[in-house]
Amino acid sequence: MPDQAELARFEQEMVPHLAAAYNLARWLTGNGHDAEDIVQESYLRALKFFGGFRGQNSRPWLLAIVRNTYYTWRHRNLSSELTTELDEQIHGVDSGASNPETILLAGAQGELVRNALAQLPAEFREAVVLREMEGMSYKEIAEVAGIPVGTVMSRLARARNRLQQLLVNEGPREATA
Repeated sequence: MPDQAELARFEQEMVPHLAAAYNLARWLTGNGHDAEDIVQESYLRALKFFGGFRGQNSRPWLLAIVRNTYYTWRHRNLSSELTTELDEQIHGVDSGASNPETILLAGAQGELVRNALAQLPAEFREAVVLREMEGMSYKEIAEVAGIPVGTVMSRLARARNRLQQLLVNEGPREATA
């Protein structure tokens, strides 16, 4: 059991990354409840091994734990089918928009992007979420995923190409008369 000083250091280093951990888990699992379980398990693992943490940037270290926890969870739950549950508070449109048409179009476009992102393989989805939503550098993503920077770049390029294809194929179509 860590002492009070160690717990205080853990809280100072890790709690600020809670939203990033949940965001990654949410996009990997496609389900808010499973993401919460993965984040909780990840924080328990992080606390258990925090005494050995000597890095300068705790965010990639924690997100690597979230990623590994997800893959362990996925392996245990391969037989169960994942469902997508949208959390409008996190992934929804800005309720402050003044024009109802703008709100409707933004919601429809956001839905298309979320659906396309959900169709990507987990390793592509992970790279996109870490880069585009969490703003991590290629080097930090490589650290989290335990892969070379070149592989991160390749996964992002492939993910973006696949997203583009999915969005073009699923995008709004003109009505035929």
